[in-house]
Amino acid sequence: MTLPAPALPAWLEKMVPFRRYLVQAGDHRNHVMEIGEGRPVLCVHGNPSWGFLYRKVALALTGQPVRMIMPDLIGLGLSDKPGAVAHTLENHITWFGKLIDVLDLDDLVLVVQDWGGAIGVGAMADRHERLGGLVVLNTALSEPKSNFKATAFHRFGRLPVVSDVAYRLLGFPQIALAAAQGDRSSIKGAVARAYRYPLRDRRHNQAPLALTRMVPDSMDHPSIPALRHVGEFVRSYEGPAEIVWGDRDPVLGRTRNHIARMLPQADVTRTDGGHFLQEEVPKEIAKAILRVAGSS
Repeated sequence: MTLPAPALPAWLEKMVPFRRYLVQAGDHRNHVMEIGEGRPVLCVHGNPSWGFLYRKVALALTGQPVRMIMPDLIGLGLSDKPGAVAHTLENHITWFGKLIDVLDLDDLVLVVQDWGGAIGVGAMADRHERLGGLVVLNTALSEPKSNFKATAFHRFGRLPVVSDVAYRLLGFPQIALAAAQGDRSSIKGAVARAYRYPLRDRRHNQAPLALTRMVPDSMDHPSIPALRHVGEFVRSYEGPAEIVWGDRDPVLGRTRNHIARMLPQADVTRTDGGHFLQEEVPKEIAKAILRVAGSS
């Protein structure tokens, strides 16, 4: 079931020249943008972005036989925003799986980045017959090693009071996305404003902190079982795959070799991009999508 999408201000509407709609998937509504016709390409963002992140990739594929589908994860973008307690990895996987089922996507190419990796692949693990190809951007696709140490970014997200003030009142990290880029000028002006826009209301900006805390800080963390399931699926996946990586990502850049070992069939395209590499190297990502879409 699809519903009309909420209106956007004129300045932002111009930046997303796509068909937009809401999908009622279970108890929540996902905002979705799409363009083109052909093989479905489902693009999954992470924290704290939204489908806007993939606009340059989608426009780079104009005229190609692909249907670019760019949903907003629950809690982010223009999708429904439940309270913080609802944000578990298991719930996100369930919610995203329902979206795939409602859209009835088959032989899809899945493109994932940041939390979109575990969420998107986690949903496909129970729908493997729908998956036709995989394009992996900067993300994590398994549980961490037992001796891992959380990044400074994720340790900050667990500081009492300070992190709540930064995230809920000051709009972190969406006010500082440029700091995670190879080229900091890639997110500025209207682009930076567009990332802040969906979370501007303090009553409904709980997801960024909740998703930060969804990242494990120990092997006893509630996300570990779901991440282990994702890793098992990825290691067993033998279909077409490509990896496009931003080596200048201060959050997940160091996981590139681990991802490559998990997907030995995937060619790796290394770039000077940062965490939100879709802003910096959209053409390289578009080429990887076409290679995967054309190989199966």
